[in-house]
Amino acid sequence: MPYRICKSFEIENGHMLSKHPDQCKFPHGHTRKVEFVLQADSLDENEMVCDFKILKEAMKDYLDSLDHAMCMNTDDPKYDDFKQAFEDRVIGFTKQDPTTEVIAKAIFDVTSARLEEYLGKADTKYPLRTSVKLLSVRLGETSSSWAEYSPDE
Repeated sequence: MPYRICKSFEIENGHMLSKHPDQCKFPHGHTRKVEFVLQADSLDENEMVCDFKILKEAMKDYLDSLDHAMCMNTDDPKYDDFKQAFEDRVIGFTKQDPTTEVIAKAIFDVTSARLEEYLGKADTKYPLRTSVKLLSVRLGETSSSWAEYSPDE
């Protein structure tokens, strides 16, 4: 059986769901727990799947960009006003509502690309093996609700 690790971060993040029939169409926020699950069939020379600091180094600036930001559908009639007023603190999701599921996939996609870039770095303090695989990203919405994205194999 493969080894798995999970690294979690917390961010404060808001969203508006313009397609929602109820109160979620209004701006609201969540304390979100972001969990990254990685897997490897064997451990490295330090008896690890990989060092947790790799995720911190690879994802800190991206997670910071989501922290205290409002995620919005670019088709929302209020999007341009919010973007003008709050600039980079408004994150646009092209023609889709930024549900927790959609945001989880976006984080997964960025993480995959960032880990691929990290693999290409020479002389890193924390080596990453090509056999390490990002399995999923789980994103909490409330203490009792989360969404998870994992690509099909």
